[in-house]
Amino acid sequence: MSLDHRLPEELEELRRTVEAFAHDVVAPEIGAYYEQHAFPYDIVRQMGQMGLFGLPFPEEYGGMGGDYLALGIALEELARVDSSVAITLEAGVSLGAMPVYRFGTEEQKREWLPKLCSGEMLGAFGLTEPDGGSDAGATRTTAVREGDDWVINGSKCFITNSGTDITGLVTVTAVTGRKDDGSPLISAIVVPSGTPGFTVAAPYSKVGWNASDTRELSFSDVRVPVGNLLGEEGRGYAQFLRTLDEGRVAIAALATGLAQGCVDESVRYAKERHAFGRPIGANQAIQFKLADMEMRAHTSRLAWRDAASRLVHGEPFKKEAALAKLYSSEIAVDNAREATQIHGGYGFMNEYPVARMWRDAKILEIGEGTSEVQRILIARELGF
Repeated sequence: MSLDHRLPEELEELRRTVEAFAHDVVAPEIGAYYEQHAFPYDIVRQMGQMGLFGLPFPEEYGGMGGDYLALGIALEELARVDSSVAITLEAGVSLGAMPVYRFGTEEQKREWLPKLCSGEMLGAFGLTEPDGGSDAGATRTTAVREGDDWVINGSKCFITNSGTDITGLVTVTAVTGRKDDGSPLISAIVVPSGTPGFTVAAPYSKVGWNASDTRELSFSDVRVPVGNLLGEEGRGYAQFLRTLDEGRVAIAALATGLAQGCVDESVRYAKERHAFGRPIGANQAIQFKLADMEMRAHTSRLAWRDAASRLVHGEPFKKEAALAKLYSSEIAVDNAREATQIHGGYGFMNEYPVARMWRDAKILEIGEGTSEVQRILIARELGF
């Protein structure tokens, strides 16, 4: 029996629709946003109207009734053109809305998911802290129960979608108590934007993803209702680990898109650019680079789709998500480097998309679990 990796017609239609949107709407405009470090509100609004923010959620909450495979396909096609737009969607869905859907009460889902699914509101995921990094369990932000409120104090860093004009909430992890052995009880709490004491810093000056929103957050005696607890008290860390497992599938799809975009741009350039009387693509050295780049992107696509399929079918997927995230992020960096080399001096100019891709690629080996963390997870799944 052979395996058929072709997409069913409805997903192929989605892929073509997002591909057209990326090339017709995103590509002509995103360069200016990127150089100005400006958030592309109009593009995000159109993505919301297309239903992209609601792809993996049930229709009863305003979603499109799809799944993580559908989300990954959209992310890959967007990232073939631009990663800032793709990460805005990825973080808004996988990190912003998905925790509410996975762990929220029915009341919480009905309050927040419809606007998150429509793109009218963006959600953010407040896990990383200035002294934490990969050690997410070393949370220092605290939430103390006072009557009917949680009182939150602490800070978070590198939080995507946290300070836009349409950001509606941030779900943060905070220590809400101690276990008998003294280890922290970490819980997840939803903090609406504009809550007194909740301060959003100015946007970071970043190497890449310059048209996405990334900021540091601080909480000073921030009061929110006890009903804003997401899931069970003390289960916040476990909930966020599940969220990250799923998010790695999405990041792998995004990284695959960037890697494929490098191929697209390099093939086009190699056919158009002439040197020594012929297209540079006529040279075997360039052809071999392009062949290796295509091989990596193709293999990466198989990896993330395998992980997504396991997730969708309710099968164990932690190892496959880590494998896909590790491989796709590293080959995205490889392809971006080679694409820049093929473009020569023009690859160093911001007017060419590969310059943007080169700058955007590196963070993929860091965000949502570094390459080192992925290797730890894979080894652990192998029994070590």
